[in-house]
Amino acid sequence: MLNGIINVYKECGYTSHDVVAKVRGILRERRVGHTGTLDPEAEGVLPLCIGPATKVVPYLTDADKCYEAEVILGVTTTTEDATGEILETRPVNVTKEQVEEVVKSFIGTYEQIPPMYSAIKVNGVRLYELARKGIVVERPKRQVTIYNCEIVETLHKNRFKIRVHCSKGTYIRTLCTDIGEKLGCGAHMGTLLRTKVGHYELEDSLKLSELEAVKEQITEHIEGLEEIFKNLPKCTIKASLEKLLYNGNALKLHAVEKFDESYKKDFIRIYDTKGSFIALYKWDEAKKCLQVERMFLS
Repeated sequence: MLNGIINVYKECGYTSHDVVAKVRGILRERRVGHTGTLDPEAEGVLPLCIGPATKVVPYLTDADKCYEAEVILGVTTTTEDATGEILETRPVNVTKEQVEEVVKSFIGTYEQIPPMYSAIKVNGVRLYELARKGIVVERPKRQVTIYNCEIVETLHKNRFKIRVHCSKGTYIRTLCTDIGEKLGCGAHMGTLLRTKVGHYELEDSLKLSELEAVKEQITEHIEGLEEIFKNLPKCTIKASLEKLLYNGNALKLHAVEKFDESYKKDFIRIYDTKGSFIALYKWDEAKKCLQVERMFLS
């Protein structure tokens, strides 16, 4: 049984769901889940969880991400990227120094208004469904964090490429649009490449054709699900109390070996005496015990 994460390279023209469907066919595995949608025209890292590892999808979805995006100044579009209809064309009268200053000004936490062409629901309806009918509604702002944003390439006068390290939920096309508004000339996003999700990087990703070619040795390319949590503290259950762990029961501190007080600040990986990763637990200060967060027992 396959169980783990594959780092897939999503190519242009495929939706994230297309990639999932194709990988299901290649691996003959029904349980495949992606960890964060990429638009059809975007490319790059799309980690897929296989088999029981689909339980970790929410944790990868929450991971930081890195992108390279093309910013096209002077033109705004309905979708905030190059696939939309042109809304407005404005003259571009900005210096290189002004552009660099504005791009860097987005580093930190700021409030984004999600684009109308997005999968966010408002009153139970997907925004893109309303947008296709020409309906524009007010969208609640959301806080996102830009850890780094820098210009990495100037393509020509009104085009440049940025590299972005950001929190979950960040719309890069909205960031490009916001950069254009702050410069006073408008902008939209051109190409988009996702280079990293959590610790999954572009250079280690496999295209679908490559995945097809190595499917007989696929286990060599599947990362164990516990790797996602490798930076979290690790404890082993005492042999006499393994049944409590397997059943997902709350655990007193004496139930695990070598527990450190610092572990109370984060999730804790709990292993059985055979060395198998069984569950994530979290310290409950009110109840003075470890409570199960997620079971990974196959």
